[in-house]
Amino acid sequence: LEIVSEPDLRTAQEAGAYLRSLHEIVTFLGICCGNMQEGNFRCDANISVMPREAQEFGTRAEVKNVNSFRFVEKAIDYEIDRQIALIRSGGRVVQETRAYDSDRGQTLSMRSKENAQDYRYFADPDLIPLNLDEKWIEKIKSELPELPEQKRIRWIRDWGLSLYDAKGMMTSNSMAEFFEKVMGLFAAQQNPGSADKKTWAKLTANGLTGEVTRLLNETGIGLDQSHFRPEHLRDLVLLLDQKVLSSTNGKQVIAEVWRSGESIQAVVDREGLKQVSEFSELQPILDQIIAAFPSQVAEYRKGKDKLLGFFVGQVMKTMGGKANPALLGDLLKEKLSLKEKDQ
Repeated sequence: LEIVSEPDLRTAQEAGAYLRSLHEIVTFLGICCGNMQEGNFRCDANISVMPREAQEFGTRAEVKNVNSFRFVEKAIDYEIDRQIALIRSGGRVVQETRAYDSDRGQTLSMRSKENAQDYRYFADPDLIPLNLDEKWIEKIKSELPELPEQKRIRWIRDWGLSLYDAKGMMTSNSMAEFFEKVMGLFAAQQNPGSADKKTWAKLTANGLTGEVTRLLNETGIGLDQSHFRPEHLRDLVLLLDQKVLSSTNGKQVIAEVWRSGESIQAVVDREGLKQVSEFSELQPILDQIIAAFPSQVAEYRKGKDKLLGFFVGQVMKTMGGKANPALLGDLLKEKLSLKEKDQ
């Protein structure tokens, strides 16, 4: 399939954005795997320059078969500079085909094409005219699945996702579908916990764009090939929302379930990862840490508030990341303040 765009892109960055969007569409529609290294998706960039006050485009040069978004942008930028410098020095841009040398960071002439005859166009007598009926075109449009940009807009509108998170989950069709399935499970949940749908979506996005993406890159397998299922992420999000599990230990749980396929609760119970939120369990550890770092305590009481993070880190280290960090911070502030008054 060859797609020819109108000559209405003005910068290399616009061309790169256009190509990334096009790549996203054809891969999400399943009509192209989009592997640029193997040449499944590539670009011929036609570049011409003209003075600001001019009304017609200058002579174009075509940079052929570029298979990287970054290299397309670099080739366009180089070619713009080359053509401007050539014209300003009194030279003339010729219509030609050029290649981009990524090692040198420049375009190189391959062959000249002065006019249409050089392309050796000829009419094929066996091809009949193809007239597309408008009703048929509208029917095809109506049957198209939801496109990536439409999906992002819906996620932002219906689930309260940020644009950053919505884009992060569009790295592949499988990840987008996985997110949709998790959200479908939440929608059907009778007692989903205290979270609202915005919190569910945010925690789900964090899991997918964080630890799941790391595992995808590390293992080289797809989501559908792993043992990790939408039900797993739904259950994990509920535990995170209920403060039963910390975000740090949540990553550990995902990695274990990815490998074994066990239930989230089974891994949490077996590994003893339940988050500690009881003051009676935290108090002796807090006292121990405060006693172990008297100089840091003194600095904190002199106004060095950033040391609170140091104390939180020490407690978390001692407890293997199981302490509730929000509660921990409040308790440390209180205990440090009380000790100061007692003195």
